Amino acid sequence: MYVRKISLKNYRNIERLDLELKDGINIFYGQNAQGKTNLLESIYIGATGRSHRTHKDKELINFDENESHIRLEVQKNTIFDKIDIHLKNNSKKGIAINGIPINKLGELFGYLNVVIFSPEDLSLIKQGPQERRKFIDMELCQISNIYYYNLCQYYKILKQRNSLLKKLAKDNSLKDTLFIWDSQLVNFGCKIIKERCLFIEKLNSISQKIHKQITNNKEHLELKYKPSVLANEFKEKLEKNIEKDIFYTSTSYGPHKDDMLFFINNINARDFGSQGQQRTASLSTKLAEIQLIKEEKGILPVLLLDDVLSELDKDRQKFLIKNIKNLQVIITCTGVEDVLKNLDEKCNIFNVSNGKIITNSN
Repeated sequence: MYVRKISLKNYRNIERLDLELKDGINIFYGQNAQGKTNLLESIYIGATGRSHRTHKDKELINFDENESHIRLEVQKNTIFDKIDIHLKNNSKKGIAINGIPINKLGELFGYLNVVIFSPEDLSLIKQGPQERRKFIDMELCQISNIYYYNLCQYYKILKQRNSLLKKLAKDNSLKDTLFIWDSQLVNFGCKIIKERCLFIEKLNSISQKIHKQITNNKEHLELKYKPSVLANEFKEKLEKNIEKDIFYTSTSYGPHKDDMLFFINNINARDFGSQGQQRTASLSTKLAEIQLIKEEKGILPVLLLDDVLSELDKDRQKFLIKNIKNLQVIITCTGVEDVLKNLDEKCNIFNVSNGKIITNSN
């Protein structure tokens, strides 16, 4: 799987772009704030329908324009697909696959699988639970459309339940209707819990092997799922905490409170791991994502490396480069020489300056 061509119009600071990429390593270099990350972001949106940097689509549109377009041409074995994203200032974005509009975002997943790795991802372990849930959900959504559907339904019902809790805080007469939302919340919540548990088990198995290679068998990495509540206890927990939920006007237990823990040599890496250990564990997890997608989907994803090499030491840079062969990699950096010295193959090199992209030879 790889992105053959990317076309942008009025996307952030990129007014117009028609660019062909190779099935291999593509490097975009230039100073900060020139548009490198914007390019990676547009590919990520083409795969997931969402930005990894903002929840507001209007921020993706050039300041002087009312709409923006993203078009990706994707090749998967002998299959060619075109993904079109139409962003508008004052209305919902439009998405089309091969010229046919789709009504639900879940229909987009699977046409282009990506793994993105940025400096922020190196802080995955020490960030809050919300970021780790986002990480889990995005990977599972790319792997399973059913998971995406269950997740959407869960949060839709959770919103309705919390809205009812606020009303119950003022008027207790509606309390008998709470069980309607609870039964649905438990139904979809249990499915999510089971899928997350299985996903983390698989990711753990792969990342452990990678981590041992990076650390020369000196460290043992373990990823553990920390559910807010077990699936077989979810219904009981909701019933026992009704008064508490009414008081705080929010739901105390459920997948929206889940977390994932990282242990290095049986010690919680978030609380006691060094920055180097945390970064190595994050790197192992990201590389495990690639392999897991290959195992689940039978195809390698596109890897987006957003200025992450400069954040790694030389040994980890070499390990990363060594383990990203046979897939399309799109790298952004400020100093192209630092990247090239670790490569032993030809690649496409592009200079990015003020939203303009110029092809260099390698």
